[in-house]
Amino acid sequence: MGVLSDHPELALFLCLAVGYLVGKLRVGPITLGGICGTLIVSLLLGAWAKIQIDADVKTIFFALFIFALGYLAGPQFFANLNRKSLRFFTLCLIELVSVLALAYFLAKAFDLDVGTASGILAGAATESAVVGTASEAIGKLPGLSADQIETYQGHVATAYTVCYLFGLVTIVIYTSQIMPMLLRINLRDASRDLWERMRGSGGGLEGDEREALPGLVGRTYLVTLADGRTVGNLESDFGGRVTVEAVKRGSKTLEPYPDLELTLSDLVLLVGRRANTIEAGRAIGPETPGIPGVDTPLATSQIAVTKATVSGQTIDRIVREHPEFSRSGVYVTEVLRGDQTLPATPDTVIQRGDVVTLVGARSGLSRIVAKIGTVAKNDATDFIYLGFGIAAGSLLGQIVVRFGGVPLSLGTGGGCLISGLLFGWFRSRRQTFGAFPPQAATTIKDMGLAVFIACTGLTSGPQAWPLLKEYGALLPFAGIAMVLVPATLSLFVGRKLLGIEPPLLIGAIAGQQCSTPAITSVTQVAQSSVPMLGYTITYALSNFLLPLTGPILVGILGA
Repeated sequence: MGVLSDHPELALFLCLAVGYLVGKLRVGPITLGGICGTLIVSLLLGAWAKIQIDADVKTIFFALFIFALGYLAGPQFFANLNRKSLRFFTLCLIELVSVLALAYFLAKAFDLDVGTASGILAGAATESAVVGTASEAIGKLPGLSADQIETYQGHVATAYTVCYLFGLVTIVIYTSQIMPMLLRINLRDASRDLWERMRGSGGGLEGDEREALPGLVGRTYLVTLADGRTVGNLESDFGGRVTVEAVKRGSKTLEPYPDLELTLSDLVLLVGRRANTIEAGRAIGPETPGIPGVDTPLATSQIAVTKATVSGQTIDRIVREHPEFSRSGVYVTEVLRGDQTLPATPDTVIQRGDVVTLVGARSGLSRIVAKIGTVAKNDATDFIYLGFGIAAGSLLGQIVVRFGGVPLSLGTGGGCLISGLLFGWFRSRRQTFGAFPPQAATTIKDMGLAVFIACTGLTSGPQAWPLLKEYGALLPFAGIAMVLVPATLSLFVGRKLLGIEPPLLIGAIAGQQCSTPAITSVTQVAQSSVPMLGYTITYALSNFLLPLTGPILVGILGA
């Protein structure tokens, strides 16, 4: 105990290691996750050994976390502020209003202090960022002594831990198991049907294809049926879904220009998605083994979308409006939005800031890049951009506005969240500077939150047991109720009033709760990534909106 008290850095990293180990424990489809595990371990350790952590450590790591969170969500957040995403924005508003109203009602009905009410809000909404924004807001409430502030901030952490456990279990089971039954669907079949409709004439998936990354193949065929047809006619007959990359006639390899006529015994190299290539091959003749001289290597390039003319368009429309895709045999095989991989279907909407993977001939790729964006160069963090972004957020958080005599401010957390959104959005429009690779941003985000949570738990441990004795039965009830109410309202409104397809709706409800375990369980049950299309929209919106509920609730209850 003495070693831990004398060396708080040892206690801090011990909490991270053991906490993430606890977070890996699995019960059915449910795992606690590293953040909840860290908070549990740090609360227990803090209650056992009196460990002092400098408050500035929490502030610095929380600033890193919240800026990275905003940076990752920024491009999606602003891209979704449009009429097309209004349906999903409605679900986020339902979540926002419901959790605020329920937390306020519980605080008044059971005479809860501001810390406990804020912890219930953070835990039931499974939004760890609220712990930070609410704790920071409590520290700025007028008329509270230092001991009261410390006690209330401890209550935030304790209430969050209990409510998070029950809220997490509830949202995972409700979205993946109960919602499909309420909607009277088989989630796997519904996701597959929606996938096939989104793919248009592409049909179902082949057994060796991944849903998020359809296979792109090249096959050679011997001309026995297409004698006299031109290369251009052959490609147009199949809607540009396959391209002729090479033609070998005898010992000569010919350039496959559109007017070239195919003759008997020509060898033709077709490139396209597997199902389309096989279909086109039937119109040419029998397939042959790979032949020397008819082997055009395909290049892969990751392109950051920056052009306004492309943003907001479906992949199908982009391909149709840019004939370079079909003429050059270039295909979109993957869409990366922040740290989420989306299915590259014809109906997938591309947003500015997305990184799309293109596969095709190198010459064709170079012609297309300038049409949609720029080659993604995101391999090293621009610390100039990162430093100015966090500094700007910290300054923004110091601005105080009086509302009805009550001083209100965003604080460091709210300021860095907004600056992160703006800096991430601006980076998505100008990809030539301000690099912050998603892997690095995710690491900073997770590390910042984990250290902040560990510091909070270590200092809050002594207040945990008295609070649990006083409100032990209320906290689990609150965690369950504050998940079921907004999720059920969103299910009804989303299906009956907004007409959202069930797989997208279930994914969107997991996203409005910012619950990665829930969407993981949903996609496992669906055996499809289709629900991710709904999840990414509400996840981006709620990631910005939910952290703001902490200061709002503290301001209302502290007025």
